[in-house]
Amino acid sequence: MNISETILIVDDEVQIRRLLEITLSSNGFKVFEATTGKEGIVGAATHRPDLVILDLGLPDTDGIEILKKLREWYLKPVIVLSVRNSEEDIVTALDNGANDYLAKPFRTGELLARIRVALRHSKPGEETPVMVFDDLAIDLPNHIARKKGEILKLTTTEFSLLALLAKNSGRVLTHQAILKEIWGFGYIGQTQYLRVFVAQLRKKIEDDPSKPKFLITESGIGYRFYE
Repeated sequence: MNISETILIVDDEVQIRRLLEITLSSNGFKVFEATTGKEGIVGAATHRPDLVILDLGLPDTDGIEILKKLREWYLKPVIVLSVRNSEEDIVTALDNGANDYLAKPFRTGELLARIRVALRHSKPGEETPVMVFDDLAIDLPNHIARKKGEILKLTTTEFSLLALLAKNSGRVLTHQAILKEIWGFGYIGQTQYLRVFVAQLRKKIEDDPSKPKFLITESGIGYRFYE
């Protein structure tokens, strides 16, 4: 782990901050802390962390408002860590720029895994022309996907959906975000339409569509592609 990677914790619960500080420091991260939304904004601007862990139940400002303010200029990952665990809260956070969402209580191992995924995908660099996930290869420039070396017969829309998910592998994309990106604003809310395309895509890329390993459903929220 690169010791220069820094994480800002924005949470008013001292026990949570202590747990996170111990966990993150022991895994090679430099940690900064903030206890209010205002301190979080200042801390992000001052320390320029590689990732922010944000609670929603802050004493001065709702965490969603802090997330919106951060996303006006902060482009690095934000992981929401909150006791709020309703589908509405999770979707709202993701649609407003959160890279991931974990509900309290949480497992530290899972949090560390989510942090590693978010940091890995935030690294600058050129887009990989061919992405490989086990036996699935996605050739972006040529709009071709191969499974075990065999070219898959995908429609233009199916390939666009697969490419979008693959480019964001490890990250939850909400139904609305996918619909807006692939089909446009006119399809926002048409989640059943998206489910049909996901089912078709699974039949072509998964060994067992009923037990997908590439295209994972986040119930009521959206989809997360293979990590």
